[in-house]
Amino acid sequence: MNTTTIDFNFQLWSYKDNLRSFALAFTQNDDDADDLVQDTMLKAIRYEKNFKQGTNLKGWLYMILRNTFINSYRRRNLAKTFMNYGIDITTTGAALGASHNAGLGKCIMNDIHSALGKLQPQYYIPFVKYFEGYKYHEIAKELEIPIGTVKTRIHVARGLLKNELKSYQNQFFNNGNPL
Repeated sequence: MNTTTIDFNFQLWSYKDNLRSFALAFTQNDDDADDLVQDTMLKAIRYEKNFKQGTNLKGWLYMILRNTFINSYRRRNLAKTFMNYGIDITTTGAALGASHNAGLGKCIMNDIHSALGKLQPQYYIPFVKYFEGYKYHEIAKELEIPIGTVKTRIHVARGLLKNELKSYQNQFFNNGNPL
């Protein structure tokens, strides 16, 4: 470890309490705030090379913390939406009995996983990352491909999944509305 990295880590540590106060304002929970600060510190260490010496480290850390919180919030909401969508599909057949619904829900989830498994990696990876809440530019940077390519691959993946799962659309929906 060189002296620049040691200095960076020391400065980073000195902002820990400030970051925790900032995180607590977002999360309203001590444990979640501690997790958010830890994630922020890890990202700061991982992306130290992106920080320009002589600029505002505290501001840079606050942006990392804020973006981490927002991305986490988006991921949770997307997951809830996805799970609620699955629950809505399974509850459509509620008249068939609770045990049938559990079996039907499992079949639907198996079909979704199977359809995802049929996607080629170039479509699967950007689609799943987008579903997890990553932004287009974050996916593009991580995969080292243009943002337009990311958008195209996600669009293609949606089309392939829609086609693969169209039997559920016809079975549970009428003109886009649940039966």
